[in-house]
Amino acid sequence: MKKTAFNNMHRQMGAKMVEFVGFDMPVQFEGINIEHETVRNKLGVFDVSHMGEFWIEGPKAKSLVQKITTNDVGALTDGKVQYSCFPNGKGGIVDDLLVYRFNEEKYLLVVNASNIDKDWEHVVSCNDIGAEIRNASDEISQLAVQGPLALKAMQKLTDTTIEDMEYYTFKVIEFAGIRDIIFSTTGYTGSGGCEIYMSNSDAETVYKAVLEAGEEYGIKPIGLGARDTLRLESGFCLYGNDINDSTSPIAAGLGWITKFTDGNDFIDRDLFAQQKENGVPKRLKGFVMEDRAIPRQHYEVTSADGEVIGEVTSGTMSPMIKKGIGMAYITKPYWKEGSEIFIKVRNKLAKAIVKRPPFHK
Repeated sequence: MKKTAFNNMHRQMGAKMVEFVGFDMPVQFEGINIEHETVRNKLGVFDVSHMGEFWIEGPKAKSLVQKITTNDVGALTDGKVQYSCFPNGKGGIVDDLLVYRFNEEKYLLVVNASNIDKDWEHVVSCNDIGAEIRNASDEISQLAVQGPLALKAMQKLTDTTIEDMEYYTFKVIEFAGIRDIIFSTTGYTGSGGCEIYMSNSDAETVYKAVLEAGEEYGIKPIGLGARDTLRLESGFCLYGNDINDSTSPIAAGLGWITKFTDGNDFIDRDLFAQQKENGVPKRLKGFVMEDRAIPRQHYEVTSADGEVIGEVTSGTMSPMIKKGIGMAYITKPYWKEGSEIFIKVRNKLAKAIVKRPPFHK
């Protein structure tokens, strides 16, 4: 298994470690619910160094990123971040990702850990225009500090003003005494905060500084278990569950990152435009359980009379609203907001209501 630069620190802090997409990662420290509530109410720090990072540079950089991602890179300005996805040329999604624009000839793509090799092969295969590309995934460590007190605590570690940074922006700053840190106001929890990119050699120094700066605000290390419940409670897609190589961004509710602006000639543009115009047979929708039950991936979704109308892609018990929540691909007309649906749990039908995330605000 691969290990991140924080592996020894996780073990010293008593983390329960598990194998996750080839990495030895902490699934929890104190417990998923405690960690979840800490991020919602205070702040927590996640090791997300398993994510992948690709540099796209040179005169052809913008053209390549525009070609391989569905969002409109032309709308980005320096210091802005964009959520997007790679279409696969067959109507599906290779991966979802973040696009960082440093300037017109320099972009950083941040991709999912489970897809690094696949994504890199995809970028290489699409690069027939001569952009300069480099896979820096093994060189970069990353921390996500998430929660309403995250920026207030992290401000103690830099002279650059970061507390007033807009959502989905970034700066290259000196942080915790380390130069050239990429500091972005992004995240995967819905509770605000930041993500911090550093070289592997600076990782432990930065992590210790983050924990010390956040101590007075109640910071805790957070594992992958709470990362999943937090993202689901906020309605964020997880690749491999809610989106994959056979789901289109239109069906997945990602039409907002699929831009049909002039000059945005990305892969599968015409197909997705037709889907947007003509509709799709099923759509990814959120739901909240009315009956007491916990929905899980692959559970059948049915109508009141037991007709199968969909399948759960992600599900859990929400630590904040104390109800079962989930996402599922559901056929028309049952996907309408407020519709009554049923989740088949151990051969019994449990009632749920279609609801647009986030489930907790």
